[in-house]
Amino acid sequence: MNYRHSDKDFTRDKTLSFPVTLLIISNFIRKSLSLEIVDFVNVFNKISITKLKNFTKSAFVQRRNKIKPEVFKYLSSVLIKEFYTDNDLSIKLWNGFRLLAVDGSRINLPDTKELEEIYGRTKNQAGGIVQARTSILYDLLNKFVLDSELAPLSVGENVLALEHLNHTQKDDLVIYDRGYPSFELVYHHTKREIDFLIRVKTTFNNVVKEFVKSKKKSQIVFIKPGKNISFKEKEYKKDDSIKVRLIAVKLNDGNVEILMTSLLDSKKYSNKIFKELYFKRWGIETFYDEFKNKLKVEYFSGYSNNTIRQDFNVAIFVSNIQSLVVNDLEQEIQEKTKNRKLEYKVNANLSYGFLKNRIISLLIEDKDMVVELKELFSKHLVPIRPNRKNKREYGKYRSKTKPKTYTNRKDAL
Repeated sequence: MNYRHSDKDFTRDKTLSFPVTLLIISNFIRKSLSLEIVDFVNVFNKISITKLKNFTKSAFVQRRNKIKPEVFKYLSSVLIKEFYTDNDLSIKLWNGFRLLAVDGSRINLPDTKELEEIYGRTKNQAGGIVQARTSILYDLLNKFVLDSELAPLSVGENVLALEHLNHTQKDDLVIYDRGYPSFELVYHHTKREIDFLIRVKTTFNNVVKEFVKSKKKSQIVFIKPGKNISFKEKEYKKDDSIKVRLIAVKLNDGNVEILMTSLLDSKKYSNKIFKELYFKRWGIETFYDEFKNKLKVEYFSGYSNNTIRQDFNVAIFVSNIQSLVVNDLEQEIQEKTKNRKLEYKVNANLSYGFLKNRIISLLIEDKDMVVELKELFSKHLVPIRPNRKNKREYGKYRSKTKPKTYTNRKDAL
C-alpha cells in the first residue's frame, strides 16, 4: 500500500525524506515543535552517516501532512507478526489460548471545528469537550495491541468490537465486560470459531434471569436474538439460537456476577477458574492508564485530523515496541530477582522516557541500542504488590473536586 497521500509526494530529494519524517513523528513529539526538531537533528546526526540539515517547523508540518496515518498501523502489524512467528517459546498462552480483551474509552481532542465535526462533542456544564471514541484489541499476557480504532462518538463500541474480530484467529479467547454482550457478537464469534468470555448483566435476557433465579453455578443454555431488533441485513434469523455456558461467580464483596462463555466443557474448564480468568481483563485497563498517563496520547502535536490519527497510531506502535523489549527481558528479570520476596517488573513510566530519542537509533536497526535499552529497563524495576485491589471510581470525570496529586508519580515524557 502507498502511504503517501499523493503519488507525487516525496518524489524530490529533499532534506525531509519519507523515512526521516517517519522517524520524527515516532519520537514522542510532546514539547514545543521547535525544540523537538533541534533535538532530533542533533541525535540523528550523531548516529547517521548521512547528515541532516536544519529545517523549519513549517517544512516538517508540510511533509507530515503528506503521510497517511495508516503507515504506523502497518509498522505495528509487522512488529506483531514477527513476534508471533517462529517464537513459540516466548509466547504466553492460557490453556493453549492467546488471551485477548476488547475495551473502549474516550480520548480528549483539541477543540477545533474540524475535529468536532468529525468526532463529536461531549456536553457538560462548561460547554463540553471534543472527544473521540477509541477501541483496543489487546493481548493480555504478551501485552501487545493487535488492533486499534479511533472513531466518532456516534460509532458504538459493539460496532468497533466486531471490526476487531478481523484481527483474531483460531485458538484466541476474547474477554469482554458487561457493556458488550449481544446475540450478534456471540454469533460472529461462533461463525469464526473464536472463543469468548463475556460478563453479562443479571437482566441481560430471560434465559439469564432464569439462571440467576436457579442459584446454579453453571448451566448450558441456548440464547436467541432479541425480539425488538431489526433483522434487515443480518446473517441470522429471529428463530436462530446459539449454545453458550452461563457461570455464576461470587465476588469478594458477596455480590454475584454472571459470565457467558463458549467454553462448554465443564470438566476441562471448571467453574472455579473463571473468576481469576475474567480478572485478567484488568490488563487492558492497565494499558489504557499507560496509554493516557505515561505515553500521553492526548498531548497531540497538531490540530488536523491527519496529525491526530498519526499521533494516535504512533502511540500504539511505540507501546508495542516497549512490550517487545520487555518480553525479551522477562526471563532475565526473573533470574535477577529470584531471591527477592516479591516479583518485579519493568518500570513502565521510565521505560517510555528511555525510549525518547533512543527510538531513532532503534528504528534504523542499531543493534547496540537494543542492548542499551535492555540494560536501562532492567536497572529500573518496580515490585509487583500482591493482592492489591483497584476500586473503580464511577463518575470520577464528572467530579468537581480537585484531582489527587501523587508524589511518587512524575512524568517521564
